[in-house]
Amino acid sequence: LSEAKLKRIIEYNERQKQQLDIPRIAVSEASKGLISYCKEVRDPLVPSVWGPIPKTEDPFTSSSTKSGCCIIM
Repeated sequence: LSEAKLKRIIEYNERQKQQLDIPRIAVSEASKGLISYCKEVRDPLVPSVWGPIPKTEDPFTSSSTKSGCCIIM
């Protein structure tokens, strides 16, 4: 083997060893966590699930826009 090819193989092997050290969880556990988060955290963009949100709690309503106009950033 050439020196360059051997160096690439060694670097690849080191990256593989680093990936082994990454903590992992089962897909079922991650899914349960995601489902519980979605059930607990109120999303103002999904009023069909959570119901209408009062203007005082809406994070997307600006206090400076009292005329009801939309501001594009």
